[in-house]
Amino acid sequence: MIAGANSGGSGDCGTLDAQTCKDAGDVGTAIGLVLVLALWAVVDIILGISYGIYRLCKRS
Repeated sequence: MIAGANSGGSGDCGTLDAQTCKDAGDVGTAIGLVLVLALWAVVDIILGISYGIYRLCKRS
């Protein structure tokens, strides 16, 4: 997560000024981090439910 947050590069922004270009890059980096966290949470929930079902099937 830390590496992803620091990876926001400065690309070619065409006619935008430097501050607007930096702000747009920061927004893109934030959206990327939110998507990674959401995917992590969804996979964690799926694994938790799967483990719970497995435990219910194995009890005697």
